[in-house]
This record gives sequence, C-alpha cells and structure tokens, in this order.
Amino acid sequence: MVLLSKKLYLFFIFLVFAAQNTITAQAVFTATISPGTIGKNETAELRLMVENARQVEQIIPPSLKDFIILSGPNQESGMESVNGVTRQFIGITYQLKPRASGKFSIAGAVAKADGKTLKSNLVVLQVTKTSSGTSQANTSAGFSGLSSLFAEPAVQSSFKDYIIKKGENIPEKINKNIFIKVDISKPTCFIGEPVVVTYKLYTRLKSESNITKNPSFNGFSVIDLSPPGNNYYSIEKLNGREYNVYTLRKSQLYPLQAGTAEVESAEVENNIHFIKEEYLKQQANGLDDMFREFAQTAIPAEGVQDEKVTLQSKPAVITVKALPEKEKPLFFKGAVGNFTLEAGLEKNTFTTDDAGDLKVAVYGQGNMTMVNAPDINWPDGIEPYEPQTKEQLNKLAIPVSGTKVFEYPFTVTKPGVYKIPSIEFSFFNVKEGRYKTITTPPLTLTVAKGIGKRPLPEGSNIKTNTKENFFETLFTNRWLIIVPLAVLLLAGLLLWLQKDNKIQIVAARKNLVVPLVTETAIELNKLAVNPLSLTEEKMASRDTRGYYEALNNEVRKFLADHFQIGLSTLNKKRIAEEADKKGIAVQTCLQIQQLLDDMEWQLYTPFGGEDKMQEMYSQADAVIHALNKEPA
Repeated sequence: MVLLSKKLYLFFIFLVFAAQNTITAQAVFTATISPGTIGKNETAELRLMVENARQVEQIIPPSLKDFIILSGPNQESGMESVNGVTRQFIGITYQLKPRASGKFSIAGAVAKADGKTLKSNLVVLQVTKTSSGTSQANTSAGFSGLSSLFAEPAVQSSFKDYIIKKGENIPEKINKNIFIKVDISKPTCFIGEPVVVTYKLYTRLKSESNITKNPSFNGFSVIDLSPPGNNYYSIEKLNGREYNVYTLRKSQLYPLQAGTAEVESAEVENNIHFIKEEYLKQQANGLDDMFREFAQTAIPAEGVQDEKVTLQSKPAVITVKALPEKEKPLFFKGAVGNFTLEAGLEKNTFTTDDAGDLKVAVYGQGNMTMVNAPDINWPDGIEPYEPQTKEQLNKLAIPVSGTKVFEYPFTVTKPGVYKIPSIEFSFFNVKEGRYKTITTPPLTLTVAKGIGKRPLPEGSNIKTNTKENFFETLFTNRWLIIVPLAVLLLAGLLLWLQKDNKIQIVAARKNLVVPLVTETAIELNKLAVNPLSLTEEKMASRDTRGYYEALNNEVRKFLADHFQIGLSTLNKKRIAEEADKKGIAVQTCLQIQQLLDDMEWQLYTPFGGEDKMQEMYSQADAVIHALNKEPA
C-alpha cells in the first residue's frame, strides 16, 4: 500500500511538472550564417544557437567538409531582457572559409537540451568567384600579402626579397623572410590570472596565404580579442629588419589548472611567388615600375617561380602556478582579480502571500566568467530557489571587467522579522598576492501574515492567471482527482492482498523459513545501494556533461540525507557546521569541501574534462565511504 501511494504521489508530481512545462517557453534551436554571399577568398560566420533551454547537454555541428575552419567551435552564451521578456541562449560559432565557389547547403545541426533532441534549420551560403564586399577578406589579385585572408587598407611596404637570383638557396630565403611568431604577455601566472597570446605572421615576400590550423587552448578559458582573419597589418622591425605583420589570432586565456601548459602552434599554408632576376633585367621599365604594376601585369610563366610552403609557429609554454593553500578561505570558489560586493532586497516589508527577491552584485576585474553565486546562509522559515544570473561584461578588457548580478527568489512561510546574515565573497588578488574576503551588511526583512494565497517568486518561471492559477483550479475541483485516486488505490490494495495471500500459501506449503531482518542486514543493504549509480552509468557511456551533472546531484543528495539538511539550503557552511556537531574527522571535512569545489569547477567550465571523470568518481566514493564509517 505504501509503495502504491508513493507511485501515485510521483504520478501526481509528474502531472504538475507536465502542466508546468506546457506554460513555459519552449527551447528553440536555430542556425544562421552571415553574410549569406561571400567571395571564394572571404569568410562567413556560422552560429548554432539554443534559446530558452534550462540545460544544454550537447551541440553536434553539421558536416563542414566544404570549408576550412578558421576558428571554432567557440562557445557563446548570454541573457537579455526586452520589455520584460527574458531570453537566454547558448551555442557555438565557427569562422568558415569556402574551399571553392558555388552554392553550399549546410545541413541542420543537432542539439540535446532539456532531455530532448532538437534539430536546427538548413542554411545556404552563396560563394562567388569575385569579392562580394560584405566580408572582411580581401580578393585582390596575386602578390598582396595574405590575400585570401586580409584586406589591405594601405600600400604595403616595398621589399625586394620577392626577387630570386639564379642559384640562390630558396628554402633559406623563405625561412628568413616569412615566419610565424607567438607573443605571450607573461610566461608565468596563477590559476585564473589572464595571459594574452598573440600569433603573428611576419613576411617580406609576396604570397597567398591561408590559415589551415588554429591553435586549441586546452586547459584554458578563452576569449578572442580579435576575430580570425583580422584584415589589418602593421610594419614592425625585428632583428634590425622591417616586416609586414599580420595578426592571425589574439586571445585572452584564463588557465584552469596548475602545471606546465603548452600553447599549440598555428599553421599557415603559403603560395609564395618569386620573380626571376634574369626576367627583370629584360624589362625596360625597371624595378620600380615593375613593382608598381606587379599585381596587374600578366607575367609569363618563365618569369615566375612559385613555392608552396606550410609554416608552423613554435609551441609556447606557460607555467601556471597553483593558488596558495595558506590562508585560503573555506568558501573560496576560484575568483581571481579585484572585486566589490553589494547586496540588497527588492523590498524589506511584505506578507507571506508575496515572494521576495535578494540581489547580490559582484563587480570588478578578473576571471568574471568563472565567478559563481555566493552561498547564502538563509534563516529558518525562508524557502530559497535557485539563483538567476545576469551579467554585463567587457570581455575585450584585460582582465575582463563588469558586473554579475545573482538574483535569489524566495518565499517566507511564517510572519515575523528575519535577518539574513552578512554575505561573504572570497577572491585571490594577484597584485597583492593574497586572499581577500569581502562582506555585505546583514539584511532585515519584516513579513506580515497574508490571506493564504500561495506566493510565486519571479525566478520560478511559473506564469499565473489573473483570476486563478493552475493549482487553484486543481484544488478547487479536487474531487476530479480524489475519485480516480480512490479507485486506483482500492484496486491496488486488492491486487496487493491477493498477491500477498498467494505468497503466504506457497510459503506454508513449502515450509519456507522467512529470515529475520537484523540490524546487520540493514547496514549491509544500505552499503549495497550505490548512491552514485547514475554517475556510474554516465561514466560508462562517456557522457561527460551528463556525468558531472549526475555526480553533483547524487553527491548533494547523499550529503543532504546524511546531515539531514534540506537540498535547497545545502551549502558548504551548513555542512561544516553539521559535521562539527557530529564530530566528523577534520580530514573527512576537508575531503568534502575539496569535492564540492571540484564539482563546481567542472560544472562551470564550458566542457568538463573527460580525463577527470575517474578521478572525481574515486574522490566522491572515498567521501561517501568515509562518512558511512563516521558516527551517525
């Protein structure tokens, strides 16, 4: 009977959840390409965006075999509010260069979001043989630097190195006059401290060049400071010689883990054109006239020597230092930079019929994209909901600057005066080389008794009718569910009694002995149930995103059950307090805190590391076993 009641309860919850889903915004997956028409040596941006999804698990791009991928996939996410309508989105973008001219249809992509499989629309790109004028690429003919990538706003510096003499060592001449160089703003940094990496092509030759491999920055959070195929160049002097310099890529990197990180090389394919010196000597106009008309003159094949060469930059190394453990605050979440903290209530006085809203703002400079919502020590009687995040960031600043606002909707069950304690936020200040903890003043709110109307916080995403909401309609006509439930309950009870009667008859006939359920058996059964069963399944299927979500949910549920803390109020501070009351070993407490920090880190990182899955599982399993051995 208990089992049946539980199933009926779950069925009821499912109905409520389904009704809730029907009135919330549906996830939409769209693909766009801009511009729609380009020249064969120009670039276009493909954007694959999922809107209004609570959780995006995976985006699977279409086949891009007809294009050279200059950059991507680059993750993009955000939230905007227009006329009270909030739109949130997450997706990936690619910078593409076509391999040929023609009309290309890019098939729809596939995304997994909110447990569903979504498919985007098909997009069409028209590639002409000449420049369309809508892209940043340049289609000037012949010998114009990186002509397939860059438009040149001014006349290039005139170097005579494009002239090849008879018997001259061509590989040596190429190596001396065209190469890729990587500039790193600092060779050593802390975790979360920004490093700017710039890839430059230095050239004194005439060539058509394409980026064939963009560096991937594994182990870093990446913000590109200039778009791939930046169309401007500068003149720089290196080792006493001037070069035309093109910026291939400039990125702001935030290291995620300590150790030696190798920044991968960039690769550029060059079709270099030399003019033979003996051909120039036959021309009456001289070198200056020839240079001036070089791009337009039809030079016979015997006067030109073409060389195709692929250049690679040398790998660069960044030494990433771990943040110091000494004086590390208990609730430090990885923020690095210099920040200010403010908090306030939308209103300080309301009734139990209303919903409250606590806003916490973190602003300053640092690894803002990785700043998480601070933990709130909610007083008893307040029921909080998951915080919503809004941000205004300048990602082109070094380091990133701006503001992140966390909105915590909540309801109050009983009238009275409540005091929300000071909110703490800890960060590591690189310039000062130490941790800092900033706090807000305590907040007080007065709640009066309402008339009994159920409050709905703004962040709960439940739309209400002005006359009556779904729940009011449901309970006003509760006989519509009571009668079917009673029938189902009675039928289930009859079936259970019949089954139980049959079992007793069979046991009596066979003289079966029913074993006693001892305390030892209960303990063994408790250990036999693996709290990380779903996590194991996700690890076996190598579902990285699903694995970290399952791990986070199952570990938090285990800790909530073990310490008898509500999931909505579970945080590291409450766990530390309860562990201290129960006399949990200090080593176990440190393991718990480290596990929670690692889980938060992996969840916030755009793509959780697959190589960390087994290590994280072992870490969680060790915590669970340690707590099971501790006194209850």
